[in-house]
Amino acid sequence: MTQKPSPTVQATLLPEEYEMLQELRQKKPARNPPPKRMSSGDRIADKVAATVGSWRFIIIQSSLLVMWIILNVIVWIKHWDPYPFILLNLMLSFQAAYTAPIIMMSQNRQSLVDRQSAEHDYQINVKAELEIELLHDKIELLHNTINTLRKKEIVEISKMLEQQQQCLQGIEEIFRK
Repeated sequence: MTQKPSPTVQATLLPEEYEMLQELRQKKPARNPPPKRMSSGDRIADKVAATVGSWRFIIIQSSLLVMWIILNVIVWIKHWDPYPFILLNLMLSFQAAYTAPIIMMSQNRQSLVDRQSAEHDYQINVKAELEIELLHDKIELLHNTINTLRKKEIVEISKMLEQQQQCLQGIEEIFRK
């Protein structure tokens, strides 16, 4: 349990800042990152987005499209999709119609994760800033205390020196007689 600092230590923290610091100390945001909850739909959307957004997918799809066109234009096989490749267009439209929303779901989920991560980082930064401010105040208080003690010591040493000078003058007078 933390103690509330003295008023001189809390000089630059407002009461609401101090309360926020206490809450952040209890939460310990640096040790407790937000949990990453993913449903099976989220995992599927991420895998689809990762697959569709890769060079491997682009190369494989481009190869399949070239083969489709070659088999339907040049080869002497039965042409199942003659030019202008209406079946190919239909298949690509279906692919786009399903992949676009899935990629959007993945992006929305990633956006949510990024916002949570940014909020988490913000809490850590606020806590660090408030802790540094408190440490700064404590160091300043310690510095002032040390300066006060030094001044008192200097006054005491000066008094001692005066007393010793008086003693030495007394001894000198005794030897002069």
